[in-house]
Amino acid sequence: MTKLSTRSSADLLIHIGLILAFTVVLVLTFFFVYLPFSTNHGQTITVPDLQHMSMDELENYLEDRKLRYEVSDCTFVAGGVPLTVFAQYPTPGSNVKEGRKIYLTIIKRTAPTVVMPNLVDQTSRTAALLLGSMGLVMGDLTYEPDLGKNKVLRQYANGQEIKPGSPIAKGTKVDLIIGDGEGNVFFPAPDVVGQPYDEAVTAIQGSGLKVGVRVPVDDPEQEVGTVIKQKPKAGERIRVGQSVDVWVVGPVASDINENQ
Repeated sequence: MTKLSTRSSADLLIHIGLILAFTVVLVLTFFFVYLPFSTNHGQTITVPDLQHMSMDELENYLEDRKLRYEVSDCTFVAGGVPLTVFAQYPTPGSNVKEGRKIYLTIIKRTAPTVVMPNLVDQTSRTAALLLGSMGLVMGDLTYEPDLGKNKVLRQYANGQEIKPGSPIAKGTKVDLIIGDGEGNVFFPAPDVVGQPYDEAVTAIQGSGLKVGVRVPVDDPEQEVGTVIKQKPKAGERIRVGQSVDVWVVGPVASDINENQ
């Protein structure tokens, strides 16, 4: 029977070791040299801010940075420059690999139209909310005498009165004529001096006016509750909705009842 020599066993182990070492080198070379090189591992590019950049600038600008782009959406922006970038993904400052595609939202050249809402008789606050919800812009507010305070009287676009239901471009400014809450009817202020306070209140309110500040005064020669002075004075011109201040002797009956 032939015996395996020690030299032959040693050679065999050496060969096995060489094979294993070569295999390990190949594996390490693949994962740590070839694979990172072929996939640009660790090589990233910071995404630039493209907002407001025109379409004409984009291609060369991104090509120089080894990036690409694709227009994924278009939108209209009031006051925005048409055919410029409005939004992008990935966002500026993100790290991406070479050749990454940047998805862009571009501002449209032409504004879409909407139907003009009816703002008349709405409050100015309600009108502002309604305009904003439809992509329209609140313009100038002009106040006119009217008993409806902050009530919309008329609506204008581009200098022309616009009727509800008319087509109007998004982003258009809508100017409003608003009531000042005082009206435009002037007449002489009623004379309430010498009257009991309750009668004076009825006379003031019956004239379309408001009872303003009530100033208590001491006058032993007058009965308690008598009006001895008013502002504006009787006969002075006053507008509907304005207030009349009165000076009353002692506490008024309503005050006495409240304190009881």
